[in-house]
Amino acid sequence: MTKRALAFTVVPFAAALLGAALAAQPPAAPHHLVAQPDQLSWGPVPPQFPAGAELAVVQGDPGGDGFYVVRVRMPAGYKIQPHWHPAAEHVTVLSGTLHVAAGDTFDPAAGDVLGAGGYVSLPSLMHHYAWSEGPTEIQIHGIAPFAIVYVNPADDPSGLQK
Repeated sequence: MTKRALAFTVVPFAAALLGAALAAQPPAAPHHLVAQPDQLSWGPVPPQFPAGAELAVVQGDPGGDGFYVVRVRMPAGYKIQPHWHPAAEHVTVLSGTLHVAAGDTFDPAAGDVLGAGGYVSLPSLMHHYAWSEGPTEIQIHGIAPFAIVYVNPADDPSGLQK
């Protein structure tokens, strides 16, 4: 068989395989999500967080099921007392400085300091707390539903844990 005849035999076979593979693919997903910072809808944080910060949902529903992404703007000195979450929490600092520490008692001398671009992954059930050094914006993502449980129920600003 000549190279030319082989090429004419292989090309239709390969095209048929590619066509079958494409036909077996699941239907196309909707287009990708683009979130421009100036188009996010900001509002106050839920009552389980201290007042003064703002939150924008970027993707998903933190109170529902599935993957979610939110952004939080915190003023200087904003503190979230020791708490934990039933699911892992993934935090990226977009601007400012965030302090994160593990433990049951708030200690401003403990923990790690994260600047813009810093990232922390907090496993489910891990007791931790955080505070901003100056105005700070973070992005949090995880699997919903999002929940926060304070180590000391008296620290819950919503009063739901008392």
